[in-house]
Amino acid sequence: MQTTPPLTLYLAAPRGFCAGVDRAIKIVEMALKKWGAPVYVRHEIVHNRHVVDGLRAKGAVFVDELDECPDDRPVIFSAHGVPKAVPAEAARREMLYLDATCPLVSKVHIEAERHNENGLQMVMIGHAGHPETEGTMGQLPQGEVLLVETVADVARLEVRDPDKLAFITQTTLSVDDTADIVDALRARFPAIVGPRKEDICYATTNRQAAVKAIAPKVDALLVIGAPNSSNSQRLVEVGRAAGCGYAQLVQRAADIDWRALEGVRAVGLTAGASAPEELVEEVIDAFAARYDLAREIVETARENVEFKVPRVLRAGAA
Repeated sequence: MQTTPPLTLYLAAPRGFCAGVDRAIKIVEMALKKWGAPVYVRHEIVHNRHVVDGLRAKGAVFVDELDECPDDRPVIFSAHGVPKAVPAEAARREMLYLDATCPLVSKVHIEAERHNENGLQMVMIGHAGHPETEGTMGQLPQGEVLLVETVADVARLEVRDPDKLAFITQTTLSVDDTADIVDALRARFPAIVGPRKEDICYATTNRQAAVKAIAPKVDALLVIGAPNSSNSQRLVEVGRAAGCGYAQLVQRAADIDWRALEGVRAVGLTAGASAPEELVEEVIDAFAARYDLAREIVETARENVEFKVPRVLRAGAA
C-alpha cells in the first residue's frame, strides 16, 4: 500500500480579499442586478483573472478606456482609482458612472489635493505604470507629482523647491522597502511633509506581517495572486526577504510546480488581496490529494473592515 508523504501547510491569516476589493466586486454585481447586462468596467475591476472571468460571465464588459463604452450603459471605474480626467469625461458625456475606487486609495487622492492647495509639490512612492499610481498622479496637473520607485531614485530627484514638498505612497507597497525610501526622502529633504497616517493600507500591512511570521517555519511559500497584482508580488518579495528560499506566485492550483516542492515538509500559503478564498481552497485540496496533510493557521491580525457601496446601488435608493 502506497503512503503519501507528510506535509504541514501553514495558512496565513489574514489573507485574500480586503474590504476595498470586496466592495468593488459587489459594485459590479449590484450594478448588473440593477441595470442588467452589459455593464462596462474600465480596466480590470481588481487584478485577478478568476474574478474578472466570473464577472464577465455575468455580463460585465471590461475595456481599457472610456471611449470604448457606449453613452447609454453604466460604466464602473476599477478599485485602483482613475485620473480626474476620466470621471470628468464621463460627466461630459452624461454617462451613468460608478466609482469603485478603494476608499483608502481615495484618501491618498484627497491628501495629494490638500497638499497641492497648500502649494506643495508631491513625491509619490509607487510603481510606474500601475493603475493606482497613474490614477493618483492624475489627480493633479502634470509636473505636480514626481514618482520614485527606489532609494536610488530619491538621489536623482529634481524638485521645484526642497522646502515645499510632501510625499504619498501607493497603498500596496512593501512596508519595509517603502520605509527605506521614506528615510532617504527625509534625509535629503528634511522639510518634506508625510501623511498623518501611513498610506500603505491595513490589508497590505497585515498580509505582509503574516508572511513574515510564516517564513521561518516553512521550506516553501506559495502566494495565490495575479502577476499584475502589486500586493501579491510584494508578498513573494517579503517571503524571500524573511528567509524563505522558495517563494512563488501562483494564480491557482494548476500553476503549482510540484517538482520544485519535492522533499519539502512545510509549506506556507497565503493569497493577495484580490484573490478569492475559493482559489485557496482549491490549492489546499491539491495538497491534500498528494500529501498526508496537517494544517496550521498562523494568525497575526483580525480584520473587520467594511466599506459601503455607492448610495445609488443600495435598496430603496433613487
